[in-house]
Amino acid sequence: MQEVIKIGGVSLNFKHYSGVDLYSDGSIENDLLEIVKKYKKEEYQQVIEERNNWPIMYHLSDQRANIVEWIPMDKHAKVLEVGSGCGAITGMLASKAKEVVACDLSRRRSEINATRNADCDNVTIHVGNFRDIEPDLPKDFDYIFLIGVFEYGQGYIGTDSPYEKFLRMLKRHLKKGGRIVIAIENRLGLKYFAGCKEDHLGSYFTGIEGYSPDSVARTFSRNGLINIFKKCGINEYHFYYPYPDYKFMTLLHSDSYTPKFGDLQDNVRNFDQDRLVLFNEKRAYEDLVREDMYQEFANSFEVILGPGFDTIYSKYSNDRVDEFKIRTDIAIDRAGRRVIRKFPLTEAAKEHVFGIRDAYLGLKQKFQGGDFEINDCQIDEKMGCAIFSFVNGVPLASLLDECVDRDDPDGFYALVNEYIKRIRYKEDYPVSDYDLIFSNVMVNGPIWTIIDYEWTYGKCIPAKEQVWRALYCYRLEDRKREKFDLKPLYKEIGITEDEIKDLLEEEYQFQKYVTGNRKSMVELWKALGRKTIVPKELQGGAEAARPDDCVQIYLDEGNGYSEDDSFFPEETYDDNNTITLDLRVSDDCRIVRVDPAFAPCIVTIKDAKWNGKPISDTGCDIDIHPVNGQWISDDTFVFNSDDPNIEFGLSSQKLNMQSRNHLELSLLTTLIPRNAADALANSLHEEEPAAPQQPKKGKNLIKKIGKKIIEKREERMYKDEEWD
Repeated sequence: MQEVIKIGGVSLNFKHYSGVDLYSDGSIENDLLEIVKKYKKEEYQQVIEERNNWPIMYHLSDQRANIVEWIPMDKHAKVLEVGSGCGAITGMLASKAKEVVACDLSRRRSEINATRNADCDNVTIHVGNFRDIEPDLPKDFDYIFLIGVFEYGQGYIGTDSPYEKFLRMLKRHLKKGGRIVIAIENRLGLKYFAGCKEDHLGSYFTGIEGYSPDSVARTFSRNGLINIFKKCGINEYHFYYPYPDYKFMTLLHSDSYTPKFGDLQDNVRNFDQDRLVLFNEKRAYEDLVREDMYQEFANSFEVILGPGFDTIYSKYSNDRVDEFKIRTDIAIDRAGRRVIRKFPLTEAAKEHVFGIRDAYLGLKQKFQGGDFEINDCQIDEKMGCAIFSFVNGVPLASLLDECVDRDDPDGFYALVNEYIKRIRYKEDYPVSDYDLIFSNVMVNGPIWTIIDYEWTYGKCIPAKEQVWRALYCYRLEDRKREKFDLKPLYKEIGITEDEIKDLLEEEYQFQKYVTGNRKSMVELWKALGRKTIVPKELQGGAEAARPDDCVQIYLDEGNGYSEDDSFFPEETYDDNNTITLDLRVSDDCRIVRVDPAFAPCIVTIKDAKWNGKPISDTGCDIDIHPVNGQWISDDTFVFNSDDPNIEFGLSSQKLNMQSRNHLELSLLTTLIPRNAADALANSLHEEEPAAPQQPKKGKNLIKKIGKKIIEKREERMYKDEEWD
């Protein structure tokens, strides 16, 4: 075998390659190699969305590199990357450093790495076991990166103390003042308590309970890592906390800037495997934040061994089109003050970031003499970023959350009305902040400051539309925020139902404008088909007590229904008795059965879509059949059973069935007493004694015949005493 070959500008060194790949994801690596040969980097996202495959997403997503992109590396830096894999991190390091030396066990992975980064002329990849490669490495690296690698120390190094020996070995190759960067899962991460499997072994609670001696990988708690560092004589270390984890990091906190109440929203998704949901992680994290215990239960760590950085927080907004990809940092400046910096992540995003200064000047002029302060903005062309002052206070969204938690509607409405009063100042002025949502307003006593105004336009947006969007975005993040009725507020600001429909469409178009139709991480997660499973003992199993408004789903994929294969969706009914379901359906599915409750009830299908299109518009002939109920109208039925069933038949050839499909349903369900259900069902039966019940077709579904019934039920007309 030739000892050194080149792929583009990348050199591959096989001096220490044994001839066998000791670490592999299997045949998918052949697919990855073909992809990186055929497609450009900017096309990887499209491939990810088309393939719906976890290894392809994991290895090719540009968000993998967030974990190192934030590091303020000198452009003359010399970098060692141990365990470079398929190159998700290598390319980013090559763009930031003068020279990158990478090491990996696998020839195939190294070929993928070199091919995808062939345009880099500063990368050398050594293929083989690091223990064999290490003696040939220079000893003047500024940075050594171990991203998802340190946990495999026993396999790399062996011996009784492999992790300590690994670090001591690496230290020999650092120049004075150099840094080692480790990204690794926390074995006590909250997601593992809540029902995620251990990432490397695929079993529940393995890390929490302690690994077996023969485990191929081993992660550590915060104190466990610190003990290893100290044994190696490393006393300068700085912990950062990637969220949701280091693989697809969107937020990075530190000991100097821990999460605030309500910051951590994205907890349920688990891309590589199905998972259990044993409790609400968001609520648990909120309590841990209150108790200053987040650091112990963060899902991942990123540790800097050596001198620290001035950055104490980062937020990534790079699931967008290139023109809008940015990173927001909180850092400590030379005077010891906290400052906020917004960096463009692409050349195309510079105009967007530098334009924020104009937004500041426009909003400052608009609200001069009013009750909103505008956080100041300056452009630092040398650093290539926009800089803002750090504003002390509490986000308005957090104040509203406190009202929700203590069941204080008067306080909630008072805060919203104060927001409305302030936003109406100079309402006709031709400058508007489209994103003036509650989380972008910092409250410090009587001083309300707009801290983020990235989406400001030189036109007038009516205040009522801004208020609606602020309320919409606020409630979208957490179901508990739907506690208070907004109809009085909508009536007060003069916004109609038809206007709300138009604003929802405008919001949809805005999101697509920002993302360029790129799928969000939520959409990718759904496309992968991963399940979140609530144990029957918690949600209500076949023999356990359930709440009456519990929903259960069955999928008949040719073998009938199975109780064991049924599931209880994470979604629940809101305060208006409505639930919205997005059910993933394979092309083998014949029937979807929805049990909307476990009590007599009236059910209206308010909306139904097949693969994103309204059933009423597709002519797709989905058969809708209330198995043990009776039709009241074209979209409403009554059930006088404790086990109501609705079947959605998918046998029609007009469905345009794909490998993965989405059946989206919005159901309004009202529980009613058994005697009322019996009376209503009997009266319907008496009206049509000879008419057999037939499945309804989707094209006849979403009609307004049941509108009066819906309106009455929303006004709580069906009270128990009224049915007696």
